[in-house]
Amino acid sequence: MRKTRIVILHSPNKPPLSTLLVLTMLMASRFSLSRSLHPLLKHSPTKTKTPFYHLTPKHLYKSHSCPLWSSSFSFCLQSLQYRNHKSRTTSLSFSTCSSLSPPMADVSVEANPLLQDFEFPPFDAVKAEHVRPGIRALLKQLESDLEELEKTVEPSWPKLVEPLEKIVDRLTVVWGMINHLKSVKDTSELRSAIEEVQPEKVKFQLRLGQSKPIYTAFKAIQESPEWHSLSEARKRIVESQIKEAVLNGVSLEDDKRDQFNKIEQELEKLSEKFSENVLDATKKFEKLITNKKEIEGLPATALGLAAQTAVSKGHENATAENGPWVITLDAPSFMSVMQHARNRALREEIYRAYITRASSGDLDNTPLIDQILKLRLEKAKLLGYNNYAEVSMATKMATVDKAIQLLEKLRTASWDPAVQDMEDLKAFSKGQGASEANDLSNWDISFWSERLRESKYDINEEELRPYFSLPKVMDGLFNLAKTLFGIDIEPADGLATVWNNDVRFYRVKDSSGSPIAYFYFDPYSRPSEKRGGAWMDEVVARSRVLSHNGVGARLPIAHMVCNQTPPVGDKPSLMTFREVETVFHEFGHALQHMLTKQDEGLVAGIRNVEWDAVELPSQFMENWCYHRDTLMSIAKHYETGESLPEDVYKKLLAARTFRAGSLSLRQIKFASLDLELHTNYVPGGSESIYDVDQRVSKKTQVIPSLPEDRFLCGFSHIFAGGYAAGYYSYKWAEVLSADAFSAFEDAGLDDSKAVKDTGHRFRETILALGGGKPPLEVFIAFRGREPSPEPLLRHNGLLSATASA
Repeated sequence: MRKTRIVILHSPNKPPLSTLLVLTMLMASRFSLSRSLHPLLKHSPTKTKTPFYHLTPKHLYKSHSCPLWSSSFSFCLQSLQYRNHKSRTTSLSFSTCSSLSPPMADVSVEANPLLQDFEFPPFDAVKAEHVRPGIRALLKQLESDLEELEKTVEPSWPKLVEPLEKIVDRLTVVWGMINHLKSVKDTSELRSAIEEVQPEKVKFQLRLGQSKPIYTAFKAIQESPEWHSLSEARKRIVESQIKEAVLNGVSLEDDKRDQFNKIEQELEKLSEKFSENVLDATKKFEKLITNKKEIEGLPATALGLAAQTAVSKGHENATAENGPWVITLDAPSFMSVMQHARNRALREEIYRAYITRASSGDLDNTPLIDQILKLRLEKAKLLGYNNYAEVSMATKMATVDKAIQLLEKLRTASWDPAVQDMEDLKAFSKGQGASEANDLSNWDISFWSERLRESKYDINEEELRPYFSLPKVMDGLFNLAKTLFGIDIEPADGLATVWNNDVRFYRVKDSSGSPIAYFYFDPYSRPSEKRGGAWMDEVVARSRVLSHNGVGARLPIAHMVCNQTPPVGDKPSLMTFREVETVFHEFGHALQHMLTKQDEGLVAGIRNVEWDAVELPSQFMENWCYHRDTLMSIAKHYETGESLPEDVYKKLLAARTFRAGSLSLRQIKFASLDLELHTNYVPGGSESIYDVDQRVSKKTQVIPSLPEDRFLCGFSHIFAGGYAAGYYSYKWAEVLSADAFSAFEDAGLDDSKAVKDTGHRFRETILALGGGKPPLEVFIAFRGREPSPEPLLRHNGLLSATASA
């Protein structure tokens, strides 16, 4: 894909059962979604709905992350010993990744797991001490491979694209391994090692992205008589390579190219530091509570989690009933306080701590943001653009003007309903005797929204948890995938090594029983080592060139990472409905990666899909959480096996549009602020980034932000991921995903044959074609027409507001 690895996640328009403040909670989600220095180093979820992952934000494929409201994730084996553990059944031998240079023979290199041949990445074996020697040896080999390619390059597929893909893939896979581990198993030693070799990796990527022999060869292919006989996928590859080379500075004069390269190196460091500061600031905050009255209202699951956290912090005798309890800024803990704590002072304290993360002291991201915006503008000017948003839009479906127009249309449709939402909240809280009813603050919104929702729909989110145990949810999700797309998913634990014992590994098979893909699933929150948010990322992509022994294409492998409530005691992970939606969302990203039929590795799966279209499959999958048969198949009480009562399902369906206007505005605020910072904001001018935030908030928030709000310091999507001048993509893709789901509604959701037929068409277009065809053409191939915003507004209950506006 275009950009780096994606962290892909949650559909921004679905009114969660939780409230607006909870939306902010995933700000720390990091997505390696930024533009890569070389298009082939771009990464997809993480459509990122962050996660991204993971190569660093600017230089590899994207990791798809969720929008900010989502709830969402003793080595030294000798070579022979390690190979003895490899499965014989997969088609993934890493040795095919680079055939241009002879294998590196140094003994220490052979023992390095980053450089060994493997079927699946040796996540359990990679340690911080392997990073420096491993990456340096790899870069040395790839530099030699690149020099050989430049000497022998010809404007043909075998002499240009195939060897180039091998170089890029090798770096993508290996760097992806260590950056993934940094996201899910972070240590200071690993950080330090990555930080040390990162400039060397970026230097190579710049060298590759600015290779004039490669650029000239691609131009020659485009201008050759054979151009018109190329497949559409191959034309897309050539066009993308040319465009990305220009955006990577290949056409700049020497002095300007040197300046460009310095900017890229600095931006890489700044985005990494930004992400680390958010994680460290989140980890740093702990509140020990010994008096149970202070946390009155917290449900049993939250008390159990808080006690479990206390045990991990040294309070060995902590229990859910008697404490002590430790509250953190990690998603499950933060959300439970904001939604359920009756102690208003506690809510205020936790809220203020959250919105000021990474905004002071050694972890202050403010100067980093200023420098990032300054350098992005300088980069845009060097490339001949007016602002960085224009650079971003050069590889997207939208233009700056079209993105702004869509956001304004949705803002207009959402404003009056959001105002009414606030009036309803004031009236309800006043009726409940709340002293703050006439002056609700930001830390009151989630709490009273949850009470109003419980009263209006008689739904208690915590009481629903027993019906959504993780094993049942996954079984139902896999059955849905079988119905819609004709695939079978089975556990394959033990086939691949993992980085934590909670990680599951799955095999995906087609209707003939043949494996077509694999994926890892890391479901639980681990705040001491794992970044917040939820994301999907590629491990390897489908590829003909990198097939094992030339037999079939190499099969794709994905990560799915969430940060949901872990099991407590002998209970399985009992999920909120929002966490269920998050899993469906990430799985949608994974499906596009895994079910691709593109054999050209550079456009397979999520690669080369325009950024503002990549959320289509993920947000599409969320709709099935409200489909009766699907929901009833996963909603089984974990102890009794009882199905979710029918009346509760109907209430869930009715509650789907609860506070939809407010939720929509929140996403529009994030997207509008992002665009404003990357179009009109002048770094170092009279207006600060926080002034811009307050100005945008006046048009997009019914209740104003606090003057001291520093949420920008945790806005990893745009400062440490791939959503810079691209956060609007969530709304853009929501239009596509809602319209795609409406095809199933038109066919008849109760007609099993029609659903299967429509699912097959969805698989053969949206999921199969990858980046080998323009996304608008792919959508039309599925839907039979261009997309319409009407289904999105209808699903959110905002059609009448649009008509009146």
